[in-house]
Amino acid sequence: MTKTLGKAPIHAVVGLTHFADGVVSPMLDASLNGLQAHADIYNKPPVDLTAYAGAITSFKNSIPAALDGSKAAIALKNKLRAAAIKMYKQQAHYVEANCNDDMSTFLLSGFQAKASTKMLTPSASESIRKLQPGANSGQVKITPMRYKAATAYEIRWAPIPAGGAASNWTSLSVTGVRPPTTIAGLMPGTTYGFQVRALTRNGYTDWSDSVTIICT
Repeated sequence: MTKTLGKAPIHAVVGLTHFADGVVSPMLDASLNGLQAHADIYNKPPVDLTAYAGAITSFKNSIPAALDGSKAAIALKNKLRAAAIKMYKQQAHYVEANCNDDMSTFLLSGFQAKASTKMLTPSASESIRKLQPGANSGQVKITPMRYKAATAYEIRWAPIPAGGAASNWTSLSVTGVRPPTTIAGLMPGTTYGFQVRALTRNGYTDWSDSVTIICT
């Protein structure tokens, strides 16, 4: 379960301008697939899904030609990319307004949520105190809550697919909560869930609830 602060507004990741084409394409696809699969919830998108699908396909089909370095091909690709991203933003704002600030409903749309500037910090020993972008792209810094009975901590993380739950976890053991642990090698533009548990003389505690962040 992912914890959120009550009914705080949910905002989608819409700043795709500086993302590489290889990051933008799957984000566009995920949003289209989510809206198509859950048309019962999102039944009046501002951009017709057939038109949206066509714009995405046109952009993706223009990428190979642009790789050859032709100025005309690059210009066309950039034009089609900008058009698809514009539609993406329109759809994202529609989803924000119609998900009732419920994260589960929001994620069904296929859009990714911006990391909250505030996190719920539960009193449980395995909670996460802080989660923030690292110094370089593809990095996240995590600080677990200190637990005085702990001899070590285990951190695990996994990408969260649109409308799904994390499954392919990667884990790392650390001896303390300071300094923050930097997790590297993540995919920019991807939502990751992070969990922590403490190791005591009696064994490991339960995993904490997930806290999510968009890797930059």
